[in-house]
Amino acid sequence: MSEPNVGGVPVAALERHAELSKLVEDARVRYYVEDRPTVSDAEFDGWFQELLALEERHPELQTPDSPTQKVGAAVSGDFAKVQHLAPMESLDNAFDAEGMSGWQARAARLAEREPGPYLCELKIDGLAVALVYRDGRLDRAATRGDGRTGEDVTANVRTIKGVPHRLTGADVPSLIEVRGEVYIPVADFEKLNEQLVEQGKPPFANPRNCAAGTLRQKDSRITAQRPLRMLVHGIGLWEGSAVPKAQSEVYDRLREFGLPVSDLYRVVPDLDGINGYIEHYREHRHDPAYEIDGVVVKVDDFRLQRELGSTSRAPRWAIAFKYPPEEVNTKLLDIQVGVGRTGRVTPFAVMKPIVVAGSTVERATLHNAAVVVKKGVLIGDTVVLRKAGDVIPEIVGPVADLRDGSEREFVMPTHCPECGTELAYEREGDADLRCPNARSCPAQIRERLFFAAGRNALDIDGLGYVAATALSQPIPSQEPVVRTEADLFDLTLDKLIPIRSVVRDQEMGGLPKIDPKTGEEKVVSFFSNVSGEPSQNARKVLDELDKAKQVPLWRVLVALSIRHIGPPTAQALAGELRSIDTIMNASVEELAAVEGIGPRVAATIKEWFEVDWHREIVERWRAAGVRMADEGVPAPKGPQTLEGLTFVVTGTLAGYTRDAAGEAISQRGGKVAGSVSKKTSFLVAGENAGSKYDKAVGLGVPILDEAGFETLLNEGPEAAGRVAVTPEAEG
Repeated sequence: MSEPNVGGVPVAALERHAELSKLVEDARVRYYVEDRPTVSDAEFDGWFQELLALEERHPELQTPDSPTQKVGAAVSGDFAKVQHLAPMESLDNAFDAEGMSGWQARAARLAEREPGPYLCELKIDGLAVALVYRDGRLDRAATRGDGRTGEDVTANVRTIKGVPHRLTGADVPSLIEVRGEVYIPVADFEKLNEQLVEQGKPPFANPRNCAAGTLRQKDSRITAQRPLRMLVHGIGLWEGSAVPKAQSEVYDRLREFGLPVSDLYRVVPDLDGINGYIEHYREHRHDPAYEIDGVVVKVDDFRLQRELGSTSRAPRWAIAFKYPPEEVNTKLLDIQVGVGRTGRVTPFAVMKPIVVAGSTVERATLHNAAVVVKKGVLIGDTVVLRKAGDVIPEIVGPVADLRDGSEREFVMPTHCPECGTELAYEREGDADLRCPNARSCPAQIRERLFFAAGRNALDIDGLGYVAATALSQPIPSQEPVVRTEADLFDLTLDKLIPIRSVVRDQEMGGLPKIDPKTGEEKVVSFFSNVSGEPSQNARKVLDELDKAKQVPLWRVLVALSIRHIGPPTAQALAGELRSIDTIMNASVEELAAVEGIGPRVAATIKEWFEVDWHREIVERWRAAGVRMADEGVPAPKGPQTLEGLTFVVTGTLAGYTRDAAGEAISQRGGKVAGSVSKKTSFLVAGENAGSKYDKAVGLGVPILDEAGFETLLNEGPEAAGRVAVTPEAEG
């Protein structure tokens, strides 16, 4: 039997088209008119692409009323309606290289030649606005609306910093309509949301909603108080002076008129250039101060733009390449807490599992109780979840419009969830609650064991998170084999074989993993096989522990989990003082004199060694044969080209870990410090360099990127000095 149909279109397709049309229209009203969306961009894009596919299979469904033939949404009644001088079209989307090359091939076919060069620019996730200037004066500002009719928001746009009320420069057109995007910088968005929560108001879900809601304030004084910005990216009309011949020429002229234009666009000759720009900002998506969700590509030449023309809703001479969504909506099922290496108690969101940025996410950090309050999230909320690249997933905020009254506030526990000790702040004004039971809290011991075995410390292959959990975690009828790190080098096969352990999630603060079949906590036998014999893991851990006894002193210092002592600081201490006994017996002043230490870290080191069970760890490790001194000066491994120079390494280097970069410097006679000072010879700065970069700029310290670092290693400090960025010191 054939499938039921109406006019040749299957009934199932008709019903799905009607359902999707309503979903898309409702979402557009929420997004464009009310500025209170309840679905993520990813979900909306999915609906819209499914609509397009349905209409491609069944052209009868594509009517003038179809959402695929419309731009934006009808305007609200809150502002006066105004007609745009020229229609504000939407853009077709590409989601992969195939879609991009397909658009370029169609443009070339219609133009009957290669339509390059192309202008590539960032697609700002903001609110589209058209500005009209008559005789150089700002006459009107309007939102996109449905593309032909928008809302008059002139009074509010006049409050935006950087938008000129009068154009400057030579040969200003008598009439010009410019298009652009209103946005709020990410850092300002976060501050504003914190203020709203403090005032008992619902926070905005993301920066785009914040910008749109701010621009549509009926009281322009409120708009003026918020840090809106605008970037101009095109023209709708130009009269009264010579019209530029290309999009890139327009940007030069608009900048001369005093209009805010981005410096991040590029003109490229061909598809390879387009793809290169797309891939660059895929990697550097979070470098701009504002949110972007893709790249816009335009044929640069205006004559070719006119030849290519437009469809009913979008120009054929431009396309938006959209990156995979980093934000989705999901349900916040619960907020739990985990305990870290230093006793810090961290809340974690437990969510309905969802795919974002290519992986399934079901938990996200919330940092501390104050952050939960600042974000305004309640247990039971639908939340906006972001996972930027490989970064740990983060909750941006709640979708407050979907609350039904069943949501509840999170209450931070008063006692450690793993050892029951009452939680406390270390000092007045701290943001983080901590478990003060550092000596015997199973969670802290587990995290410290895992850290001590890591590549930055003792480098014990085989003692990963599961093994660290097994060694430190008591379960019914079993005492932990490792009660503090002092027991680590006393392990034997007889001690390891009986151990069974609850499997825990490292990323989520050691929360137990649940067996999906039984719904109970997963328990494994890690150090023995089914017949009760020692497993390969057990033998491997013991072999690696034996090797770890010979690691250099700085690795032992890192493994002790002394607050603020990472590899660079440990290397500086070991290089200067040479033995654990000298370090233990040194005064605060002597410790502070070591390059990169300083009084605060020196006091922390001194306090650590004054604790009796800390000293017990050192003595037990010493008795087990762990090396506690770097005797003599090691023979140079090569030319000491960096002797007498001090370096700080910060940020992410593509070709080196920080440890590897530090070792490369040390092998050439250089010293690696943990903090920037006037004594620093060079700062080696990778991506996301942070505060150390800022301090180097302030002190005028020469800065090397990764290419400059290679020059340093291969050609020496003089050559590196020629390629370094040397900022002018402040003051």
